[in-house]
Amino acid sequence: MSNYIAIRELMKKISGQDNTITIPKLYIELTGDLTTALVLNQIVFWSDKSKRADGFFYKSYKEWQEEVFLSERQVRYAVKKLKDNDFVSTKLKKANGAPTLHYKLEFDNLLDSILTICQNPLLQNVSMENDKMSDSLDADKMSETLTDEYNSRLQQKNTTDKKDNVALAPSLPFSDIVDYLNEKAGTNFKSTTQKTQSLIKARFKEGFTLNDFKKVIDIKTAEWLNNKEMNRYLRPETLFGPKFESYLNQKAVKGNGANANAQQLAQDYDLPF
Repeated sequence: MSNYIAIRELMKKISGQDNTITIPKLYIELTGDLTTALVLNQIVFWSDKSKRADGFFYKSYKEWQEEVFLSERQVRYAVKKLKDNDFVSTKLKKANGAPTLHYKLEFDNLLDSILTICQNPLLQNVSMENDKMSDSLDADKMSETLTDEYNSRLQQKNTTDKKDNVALAPSLPFSDIVDYLNEKAGTNFKSTTQKTQSLIKARFKEGFTLNDFKKVIDIKTAEWLNNKEMNRYLRPETLFGPKFESYLNQKAVKGNGANANAQQLAQDYDLPF
């Protein structure tokens, strides 16, 4: 079994149990909050339980509530955040004769993020209430495995970047974009962070330009800057993520005042309105 497969299996092994919910601290570090980490934890657990060949599985909001005691709104928030980080995909597919939201774990993206931020694994003691399993992970062995896999995949990534982005990477205006956002929104984001650069690079690969970034920043700062509910979303993670094109082409929000703000919030963050 390769190191990559071994790590995948280990991640599944420590994620989600029938009677005990064990959340790896690494998931909390990756997602930034406990609710999203809990949802990620369960999606990892259920990711290979589906009979579908495409890897999608479905779970109703009632089932989420029964399983991890989260409300529909909490699940929607967490899934939206996971989608923005490319850890999870969702699609409406038929289940029990009706369109139902299905989830799919983007395992490679999740693993890439884990390998990037951490070469030393967290110790996890995994136990089950039914006493069928009690495992203790060997930290030294796991550290060696994860480090080897990290170095191997990093070398592959660097090789790919040199081939695919040799002309693109030096010319990407990371500073111009982030500085413009900071100037317009009164923020202090750094242009050197890996996540911000990866978002900008992804949009440039899709064919967008520096002027497109500035236009999105102009549109959303005009809309959100003086809105105390929304101005916290004036950040690279939100503006330069999967909704970039829709922001670039968005029409003026109909209505005004609090109702218009609520409509925009529901539209942008997939919340019920």
